[in-house]
Amino acid sequence: MSTATAEPARPRRARGRDDRSVGGSILLHATLIVASVISIFPIVWLVLTSLKPRDGWLSTELKIFDQPSLDNYVRVLTETGFPSWLLNSVIVAGLTTVIGVFLASTTGYAISRFRFPGYRGVMWMLLVTQMFPVAILIVPLYNLMAGLGLLNQIPGLVIAYMTVAVPFCAWMMKGYFDSIPREIDQAGMIDGLTPFGTFWRVILPLARPSIAVTAFYSFMTAWGEVAYASVFMTGEDTRTLAVGLQQFVGQHWSDWGLLTASAVLIALPAAVVFLLVQRHLVAGLTAGATKS
Repeated sequence: MSTATAEPARPRRARGRDDRSVGGSILLHATLIVASVISIFPIVWLVLTSLKPRDGWLSTELKIFDQPSLDNYVRVLTETGFPSWLLNSVIVAGLTTVIGVFLASTTGYAISRFRFPGYRGVMWMLLVTQMFPVAILIVPLYNLMAGLGLLNQIPGLVIAYMTVAVPFCAWMMKGYFDSIPREIDQAGMIDGLTPFGTFWRVILPLARPSIAVTAFYSFMTAWGEVAYASVFMTGEDTRTLAVGLQQFVGQHWSDWGLLTASAVLIALPAAVVFLLVQRHLVAGLTAGATKS
């Protein structure tokens, strides 16, 4: 009596580009084109509106690109407090990024590598602080800043932003540090490095992708935030871009020329920061998702 041996099932070959029908390719490319147009339309419209001459946006005629002018940009830079607002925002975002990355990386490394008294309390604190919306935290933070004399002060706004950025970034850094073998730490200590020396000279260079994501998140938290800046920075000399742009929007009138030109100028630093860290973003965002 013979027994038949079953052949192992062959793995299914993934469908390639050549296996797609002509109709499917046309539908796919048409969908991608439509999605791309929808994505870039607001940006293009914003730029075109900023290039229209003074009060050109009030015209009832639909003109896509007629008599382009840099008048709105000149007015923003020379007739408003935009340069001062920009300087304040750069200082706030820069301090939030540098301090936030340092605190997040050291905290993430500590809770990844060490078990110390209060370990679970720190873990729960990082989780709980991310559960509260900004609207709930404004009042207690305002009272705290007022008691410390930090209202209308850049350090106060930086501290407020770090309460948002550091907990999330610390968890993200912990996930990345968990994916780095502990044997690397042990090798550094065998060579005579202290725990902080191992972290600074061995582990931190390996965590550059995650640091790039942390820096980008911290920067964007401070650069585009409105609620905290509107409440904590009401002085003429301490306004950031988020607060300053509100001067262009009134109850009965809005200067869309100045508003759109300012929006374009504000988007440029964010785009530069994104270009600097974009090659690390994918690796950093997926760090710690799988462990070997």
